[in-house]
Amino acid sequence: MPRMTGAPAEALRALLPPGPTGLGIAAAHPLAGFVPHLVPPPEAEPSARTEPDPEPASGTGPGPGTAPPPDGGTEHGGLRIPPLYCPDALRNDPALGEEVNERLVEWAEEIGIFTGRIERLRSHQFGSLFMLAHPDCDDPDRLLAAAKCGLSEWSVDDHWVDEGEDPDPALLGERMALAHAVIDPVRLPARYMPQFEETVQREPVLRAFRSALAHLSRYASPTQVARLRHELAVMFVGYGQEAEWRSSARTPAVWEYLLHRYENAFFPCMVLVDPVSGYELPPDEFADARVRRTYLYAGTASVLLNDLYSMGKEDPTDTNLPNLIAAEEGCTLQEAVDRTALIHDELMHTYEAEAAALTAAGSPHLGRFLAGVWAWMGGCKEWHATSARYRTA
Repeated sequence: MPRMTGAPAEALRALLPPGPTGLGIAAAHPLAGFVPHLVPPPEAEPSARTEPDPEPASGTGPGPGTAPPPDGGTEHGGLRIPPLYCPDALRNDPALGEEVNERLVEWAEEIGIFTGRIERLRSHQFGSLFMLAHPDCDDPDRLLAAAKCGLSEWSVDDHWVDEGEDPDPALLGERMALAHAVIDPVRLPARYMPQFEETVQREPVLRAFRSALAHLSRYASPTQVARLRHELAVMFVGYGQEAEWRSSARTPAVWEYLLHRYENAFFPCMVLVDPVSGYELPPDEFADARVRRTYLYAGTASVLLNDLYSMGKEDPTDTNLPNLIAAEEGCTLQEAVDRTALIHDELMHTYEAEAAALTAAGSPHLGRFLAGVWAWMGGCKEWHATSARYRTA
């Protein structure tokens, strides 16, 4: 990759393809509207906060190269979430989201995850998340492939970590080892494989991962599937860290929790940006340390947004960044929420600047991938703000 240099936002937008057309597209637009712009020097206020573009037409998201201006924040779970520096969703197609959601719920019933909680699962509208997060794809089956992978990941949390029949932290290490043996298929000596298979067939979460990766393989190259395996393995490490906190009743320091969120974030979902869109980011660019670093900023920012929106429905003692900041700094929970929002925004501004420089220096596919990650974050924000999974009223 050449040395990184600046480039006008117009040049960045020129690298991107037009958006989708077809089934149920209510408001589809080019991903160009989400290309990160080159932010001002650190001493200047970001232009998206001080000089926003004219208000776009309804449903179109923010103007080219901008994040939405502040709107005074939102009330959530009795706390005020400040306006976050994050794009809006690029498109909202309820018909497409509903189709993906219904197919996803049917699959969950067949696999056996979320048994007894199917209607609650349906109300959470995970299908809409993937419709919102992948605005340049209007193929329900491609979106379903990504949604199955995402719901499998959530099932680990909902079945084994936070709730479910037996969220015993003492069992999590063994379960993560089994999950890894499914996603990176183990090859035991022939006489022992049946015992492993019997274990997989008894455990719905393991069956979900196997089924989801098989579906994804229809659209993703072996390299793209391998990327997902890597991100899942990292996530499993993060779950192990969380299990230690639970089993020891230990409260981690803020820095330690941020390290945890570097591992347990939305990376497995976000890594599917290119296969869902029907192209492949060249392996050497994906593996470049600068690209990896930038992508990690985005994933960590999105999971801190999750912390803010989920805390209203969580147990007040649950581990999240606002609770930890309040305990460590002796401030009010609202002050800790505000501090979390500032950390989120710092990560977003860093992503924005680095993605613009990388886009100017890299291949057209890299520009498209980084713009797709930006769009993914906008869709993720919209889903968190509207899903029954996080709404408290």
